[in-house]
Amino acid sequence: MTQGKSLLSDPILNRGTGFDAETRGRRGLRGLLPPGVETIEQQVRRVVANLGRKSSDLERYIYLMGLQDQNETLFYRVLVDHLETHLPIVYTPTVGQASMEYAHVYRRPRGLYITAEDRGSMSELLQNWPRQEVKVIVVTDGSRILGLGDLGANGMTIPIGKLALYTAAGGVDPSTTLPILLDVGTDNHGLREDPFYLGLRRPRLDNESYQAFMDEFMEATQRAFPEALIQFEDFATPKAISLLNRFQDRVRTFNDDIQGTAAVTVAGLLAGIRATERRLEDQTLLFVGAGSANTGIADLVVRAMVSEGLTEAEAEARCWFVDSKGLVVAGRERIRPHVARYAHLHPAHTQLPDIVEALRPTALIGATGQPGVFDESSIRAMAKHVERPLIFALSNPTSRAEATAEQVVRWSNGRALFAGGSPFAPVVWEGQTHLPGQSNNVYIFPGIGLAHAAVGLTRVTDSMFLTAARAVAEQVKPSRLAQGTLFPALSDIREVSLSIAMAVGQEALEAGLAERVPRGPLAEQVRAAMYWPAYA
Repeated sequence: MTQGKSLLSDPILNRGTGFDAETRGRRGLRGLLPPGVETIEQQVRRVVANLGRKSSDLERYIYLMGLQDQNETLFYRVLVDHLETHLPIVYTPTVGQASMEYAHVYRRPRGLYITAEDRGSMSELLQNWPRQEVKVIVVTDGSRILGLGDLGANGMTIPIGKLALYTAAGGVDPSTTLPILLDVGTDNHGLREDPFYLGLRRPRLDNESYQAFMDEFMEATQRAFPEALIQFEDFATPKAISLLNRFQDRVRTFNDDIQGTAAVTVAGLLAGIRATERRLEDQTLLFVGAGSANTGIADLVVRAMVSEGLTEAEAEARCWFVDSKGLVVAGRERIRPHVARYAHLHPAHTQLPDIVEALRPTALIGATGQPGVFDESSIRAMAKHVERPLIFALSNPTSRAEATAEQVVRWSNGRALFAGGSPFAPVVWEGQTHLPGQSNNVYIFPGIGLAHAAVGLTRVTDSMFLTAARAVAEQVKPSRLAQGTLFPALSDIREVSLSIAMAVGQEALEAGLAERVPRGPLAEQVRAAMYWPAYA
């Protein structure tokens, strides 16, 4: 039994001033703590007060990460009780700044680092993780962190942040989660020259070596953690698509940037369609940016439209793409393979306002990492032809958004329904308050993780993400739609995750993709699997 200072040093077991007098005597803690005994609610109030004294969001991030390293139960209770306030601190947009400055604000290790120099010994390295019951792994190679590009080993902030949300928003037990950073070098010369950088100071592996590295990693994780669901996060587009195609049908894995982003955006589209009283199959979607995020969204939209009765060709014809060269049309040279199915016959256009005028889309979806791509002319062109245009500016952090909520509301004369990849403040237009929604993957992946914790998913399919999207859309209340919000309140996120877990768990059971069949109602098994941060 862990005793004394060792107990206070274990973030999973530590309660700090929450240890009662009897426990302090029994476990060698007398004299090691102030005499006052506090409830977790009292501790939460102190944490929130201390956060209010910090001068910047980065300082708040550092404080919360320190709390996570000291007392995980208290850390997660703070998040659960104040998720809407602190989600932007532990994840977007603050995590972007934390990633860029990770080596400079580094305090103590969390998770596993597997490097290019560990090839041939990954199985042995994985055994160093102290807890072998791992149910969810989030892994990145740091090659495309948010909209910030190659941040190498600094990308560890992303798996750490994602897994915090698995627990706070989805109730996945934090003792069963594992963040992993794959350090295969970095092509960011500024990082390699930074004297504080903590990663390998070498170029990234070439494609052949990288594939061999990833094959060994996936094989090693399957041996070490055979029950783990593996989430790929923030891999550069070509590798993200290649890895998903290579492993999706062999391992319980998914790519959050492709499938999670697709599901949450489709959820927003479905909710927006309710507000506009149009059908999904009547929509024309214009995707600005031809990376893995937008193509994943389009692919899931096609799946949804086909489920509503369209043929695949008819559904594809309702999706159009714009890349750095302009409208992607049939016959154009150098069309990237993953977007070729959306290259339709049409005159070529290079400027976004002209493309909007020509196609008259009902929804504009940006995932470019380029701030200001949705200019005034483009938004006014959308509002000219559509009574309630749907505008998704998905790039994050906030500094990379294609447009701000205030710009979209103003340029559309208050008619557009807006969602950003990062949070935006309410906008008042002609006396009406618009509440911008955040198209945040936190509405999706924690529910998938909870479904896995409850029934043991053997595979994660594209169909499950469509099921999750529909579950989220159904949770958007009419009162929120009336205020221009396309997503549920973050304060309701655990109930949203519960609804996803039950829907996805049921689908897995019916498809034979679940390891554990409930003895009673599925809802009871899902609720029983939900972790709640409290002192036992």
